[in-house]
Amino acid sequence: MNNRILRRLLLCCAACCVWAANASDSIPAWWQRSVEWNIGAELSGACVPGTNNFLRGVNDESRPIDSSVAGALRFGFGFNPDSREGRLYRDLYQGIAVDLRSFFAGSMLGTPASVYIYQGAPIKRFSDRLWLGYEWRFGAAFGWKHYHDEIVDFSSPEHRNDAVSTPVTAHMGLSLKLNYRLSERWRMSVGIDGEHFSNGNTSWPNAGVNTLGGSVGVTYILNPKEAAPAPSAELEAEADRPRWLCDFMFYGAWRKRQVRIEDQGELCPGRFGVVGLQIAPMRKFNRWVAAGIALDMQFDESAGLAPYWVEYTSGNDLKFYRPPFGKQLSAGVSAHAELTMPIFSVNAGVGYDFVCPQGNQRFYQSLSLKTFVSRRLFLNVGYRLGNFKYPQNLMLGIGVRL
Repeated sequence: MNNRILRRLLLCCAACCVWAANASDSIPAWWQRSVEWNIGAELSGACVPGTNNFLRGVNDESRPIDSSVAGALRFGFGFNPDSREGRLYRDLYQGIAVDLRSFFAGSMLGTPASVYIYQGAPIKRFSDRLWLGYEWRFGAAFGWKHYHDEIVDFSSPEHRNDAVSTPVTAHMGLSLKLNYRLSERWRMSVGIDGEHFSNGNTSWPNAGVNTLGGSVGVTYILNPKEAAPAPSAELEAEADRPRWLCDFMFYGAWRKRQVRIEDQGELCPGRFGVVGLQIAPMRKFNRWVAAGIALDMQFDESAGLAPYWVEYTSGNDLKFYRPPFGKQLSAGVSAHAELTMPIFSVNAGVGYDFVCPQGNQRFYQSLSLKTFVSRRLFLNVGYRLGNFKYPQNLMLGIGVRL
């Protein structure tokens, strides 16, 4: 008799667990519902700060390069309002865009075209139609007229393009946008935009190009969806429940290196490999923000070379003896904050190397975009700096979130 009662109790408990699990999953994920597709166009104008001599006017035409215009075509989607993400992240959008940019200096910088992904979301709502939001962009710009060894006359510094040294650079951007829903299908935006173009220290020189300006855009929604109810208190509580997570990320890259030999700066010929490992436990405070401390370990084939210089070598014949492994290894601790959104997360870090090769900056910073190809697996594209101004290396890697 007691055994029968126990079995019945266990069956009831199992049924309750199955029911609870089904109830918690009753709202489908975003990929289980058709998304809201959109197409758009954007026009922007910007000033170009004179961050290097070439942009300030030390160039072939002896004039500053101080302005730019760009036009972009965009194709993106928003989550179905009836999905879990659509309710929790209302008006979140993402997509891919192509733009063409002119600096009014085609003979010196070219007319680069960019391909980038973007994501944006509201920060402050003023009404159902009007809201202020952010947008980030990350991609590549092609078609720069760049510095090249074979065409440079070093006796004429104006021929040296210190801004761009490769035909392809990274393209990073951030905007603050005021969005207005004109109708069910049309949306308009006005924004303040900052853009950065750089090759990530994969070639030299690498001063980069920055722009700061404004934009106006229009978006047409191809298949508008009906608004869904606001998320329930239970759904929001579950999404905002604090929890711990840990990212393990392995990355690699290549870079150029300049070293000081007998108080003279020397550019090392060739490119050097970089590999790294980051272990980052973080506390996720709500659905949007996580923060924590990371252990960073990196081996840089170009680090610590100066003491191993082969005497009387210089220029393209500059040579070094191979340093011991430990002399090219760095290890540090960094503090990180992360914007955690569906599909993408943006991570910023500030750290200090307690093991540091000679010639490196101990104080370093990083900025990374994580693209989740599954719930736990992500691709990482990032950039590491020293002292907020010295380019170090890209961080191209793969990671797992536990």
